[in-house]
Amino acid sequence: MCDICVMNAVKDRMLSRRSFFKAAAGAGVAAAAGVTASAPRALAAGHSSVTDMTHTLSEDFPTFGGSPGIAYDKQFDFAANGYNLYSLTVNEHTGTHLDAPLHFSQDGASVDEIPVENLVCPLCVVDIRARAAEDRDTQLTPDDLKGWISANGEIPEGACVAMNSGWSDKVGTAAFRGADPARPGGLHFPGFHIEATQMLLEETGAAAIAVDTLSLDHGPSADFATHYAWLPAGRYGIECIANLDKLPASGATLVVGAPKTRGGTGGPARIFAMV
Repeated sequence: MCDICVMNAVKDRMLSRRSFFKAAAGAGVAAAAGVTASAPRALAAGHSSVTDMTHTLSEDFPTFGGSPGIAYDKQFDFAANGYNLYSLTVNEHTGTHLDAPLHFSQDGASVDEIPVENLVCPLCVVDIRARAAEDRDTQLTPDDLKGWISANGEIPEGACVAMNSGWSDKVGTAAFRGADPARPGGLHFPGFHIEATQMLLEETGAAAIAVDTLSLDHGPSADFATHYAWLPAGRYGIECIANLDKLPASGATLVVGAPKTRGGTGGPARIFAMV
């Protein structure tokens, strides 16, 4: 079949199905308007809702280095070619994304080698918003973890321990990076204190830690101590996670759609939580 015949056939099929998709879209608008939707039938027995934990990735999303983390190069256009297709250039560590052990180690596991069973995690949300509102350089400490354990019980095996600093609300503002004009390269946002990281490594079987900021370490860190302790130990991290404020401190299950890129040090991920 000739190329123009293929394109015409595709257009005909699309037109014939347009009414179907319009009807389906109408049913989905209510869910798309928010971040939490009713659970699909398959999840109804164990969970009642699904919450999107992922920021939309675009050229405008803030990055640690300040340069856009994604670029689009349109290769085919619907009007001219009958379909749309982009070639993307993506920084692995942009948007809501994973840090694989390889990111901060010589020979740690790459993102495709993270065991799939570690990507479905009990979620522990540690709330430090009140302190972060007063001190943008604050860190999640062992006392914060002890307080969470006192209120919620032991941290489950294979859990993801997430820092809720309230920073997700700052996306789209200069405060998200917290760049300091008086100190070139200096950033200001919360992160995990190395002592809290060591406590999780030594006393728990947590598989991951997550932050709603740009880095597992707080912005002013000069040594990236948490990165160098956590990732080489075979654990992984999540940065720029969204909507932690919409979840309970315990009881949610995190599902991490990690990219399966051979040799990757991380990558943008689609993450959601079931409650």
